[in-house]
Amino acid sequence: MDKKQKAKIYKFNNKNSSKVKKVFSVNERIGRFLIVFFLIFLILIIRLCWLQLVQGADLKEEMYRTQLTASKVISPKRGTIYDSTGKALAISADVDTVSIDPTRIVVEKEDSDEIDETKTKALKEKVAKAFSEIFELDYEETLKKVSSDSSNEIIARKVENDKIEKLEAWMEENDLYSGINIDEDTKRYYPYDNLASNLIGFCGTDNQGLWGLELKWNDILTGTPGKVTSAQNAVQDLIPYEDTTYIVPQNGNDITLTIDANVQQIAEKYLKQACEENNPEEGGNVIIINPNTGDILAMATYPDYNLNDPYTMDFIPEKKWDKLSGDEQYTIQQQTWNNRAISYPYEPGSVFKIITAAAALEEGLADADTPGVFTCKGYEKIDGVRINCSDLSGHGSLSLRDALKYSCNPAFMQLGKKVGASTLYRYYDAFGLFDTTGFGDIGDSGSSGEANSIFWDIENVNSIELATMSFGQRFKVTPIQMISAVSAIANDGTLMQPRIAKEIKNTDTGAVTTIEPVEVRQVISKETANTLLDMLETVVDSGTGSYAQVKGYSIAGKTGTSEPDPSNPDAGYVASFAAISPVESPEVVVLLTLYGLDDDGLHSGSTVAAPVVSQILNEVLPYLGIPSDTSESDTVETITLSNVENKTVAEARKIIEKQGFECETSGNDDDIVTSQMPVAGTALIEDSIVKLYTKESDTIVSQTVPNLKEMTLSEAKAALKNKNLNIKYTGSGRVTSQDVTAGDSVEEGTVINVVLKEEIQE
Repeated sequence: MDKKQKAKIYKFNNKNSSKVKKVFSVNERIGRFLIVFFLIFLILIIRLCWLQLVQGADLKEEMYRTQLTASKVISPKRGTIYDSTGKALAISADVDTVSIDPTRIVVEKEDSDEIDETKTKALKEKVAKAFSEIFELDYEETLKKVSSDSSNEIIARKVENDKIEKLEAWMEENDLYSGINIDEDTKRYYPYDNLASNLIGFCGTDNQGLWGLELKWNDILTGTPGKVTSAQNAVQDLIPYEDTTYIVPQNGNDITLTIDANVQQIAEKYLKQACEENNPEEGGNVIIINPNTGDILAMATYPDYNLNDPYTMDFIPEKKWDKLSGDEQYTIQQQTWNNRAISYPYEPGSVFKIITAAAALEEGLADADTPGVFTCKGYEKIDGVRINCSDLSGHGSLSLRDALKYSCNPAFMQLGKKVGASTLYRYYDAFGLFDTTGFGDIGDSGSSGEANSIFWDIENVNSIELATMSFGQRFKVTPIQMISAVSAIANDGTLMQPRIAKEIKNTDTGAVTTIEPVEVRQVISKETANTLLDMLETVVDSGTGSYAQVKGYSIAGKTGTSEPDPSNPDAGYVASFAAISPVESPEVVVLLTLYGLDDDGLHSGSTVAAPVVSQILNEVLPYLGIPSDTSESDTVETITLSNVENKTVAEARKIIEKQGFECETSGNDDDIVTSQMPVAGTALIEDSIVKLYTKESDTIVSQTVPNLKEMTLSEAKAALKNKNLNIKYTGSGRVTSQDVTAGDSVEEGTVINVVLKEEIQE
């Protein structure tokens, strides 16, 4: 082998040796990488096992302690309050409460945990602006909350769903979730606004009852809150995991009242009208009760207020309200919220003569019709003090029936002296006048705010005190005590506890607890009660209570007019009327009371209160299905108005005039009638006015209702016709009441119902 060949072989071997070395080098690096990767993977596995198995419980607990854990209270749904017909008077709807944690509404500097003060300030201003616009809040006040150092600030409570949707859309648009909380809540609603406001009461922002039945029955209505504890992600959604705790809320119970919303509306309508027309300084109240069960069908106070806005007193002009101090405003609010029917003791006046007469009859110290038992000279002298009768000329010789019929004070002073104070007090006690009635009691529920009566101690009852209390003055009872006593007369002498709640329903289980009527005691015999009813019917048929008559129904009743206490002459008169109907089988008792009437105007129970009770009974009795004994000959002849809509004006006028009515329209003969007033089917008397509207003349014309009180029928007809209004009437004599308050605005063609009575002096 020569040198050249050796050189080639060396060169070849040297070249391949280099390649082999390169191969070994790559394999070495891969091997080392795999070893390192394996070691790292092994370390991660070991670390994961350590975190999961050794430190897992501690880390989970730490997570709960941090802001990633959410613990939310689940508000129970407050029970619904229903009337006896199933109408919801107070309900709770699902809403939300929006709150923030200002310490989490921040912007951090890039690559740092430090807060960027400038950007954070701008963010807080942006958030405050959004809140103030969405929830209609004051921007500066909202900014203070967003900028505070607190970890929790309430922005808005009881927020409706539409505003929550706006907030959520804004949060998504701005990619901002941290520090903003939306929590489920409920809000109390009162669908009928002012209806039975002084009875039902209202709740605070925390859904706790603050007044009325809402307060008294708070424990029954509220329920028990629930709670959920879980993890929370950045957008505040709950993250489910095995240790989530959930405590189910227990919803509040539903309560069904004895109140009938329709009867309540009738009572409130006429009470309001009476107060607006007679201007009693301290308002008034009315109670309607079923004497056989003690069920309260209506309980109204005026002035009332809107349960959905209880702090606004609509009956006071805003400018006048703003001038009052905070204390003055709160005093007025409290007085308005109070249920005067149970919380306001008053001097009952002559209505109380029913109790004096009951005691005398039951004790056998008097009968109904023995003539000449009492003598009235127009006054009675007691220990040298002259106490006048309402009729200063005197009633002369009287029986007990006559004494009630004419409401004679001297006769009852003589009767009270005959019965004696100790016996009268025994009957007062039996009638429940020395104790609260237990109004609204359901188990161990809280105080209803019911006041008690104010009487003299028996040892302090002297001749004058005995005389005045015999006809109902110089002591005080509450309206609920008074009507309960009168209801005992209507219930064959048996006193029933007033019942306002019929049943309680557990909304979670469906279990229903019935609140049964409670019979308190037999106070007087059935015979005595029937005798009294017969005498009280005479009061309405031909006595001081004649303005309380209702066509087709038998009414027993008693007027009451209480003079101001000499120690407080500015208090004004109290006018009242108690009625029982029908006399042969009583189903309804009404007590209406007006407080603080001026001496310069009408202030007697016969002229002020009795006509209002007549209006109430005129609607309530037929509504309750109590049959009338009115014959066809007793009713005013009416004609049913035809439907003339979609006819030409010429055709409509021909039909209307043929029925005996007058036609009023500004449309042309060829125009089509689009509406009519009164509506088709209305019963009208002859010569009534029918207003027609067309598409070309569709502007509704309104008129102010005139004051018809004390007018004759012809005068009332003329006054209404002058304003293109119609009349429907019952009775004869002069107008004592009208169903639309004078001064109200109504559409032309509206029918105004009036009651006429022959005047009888009290």
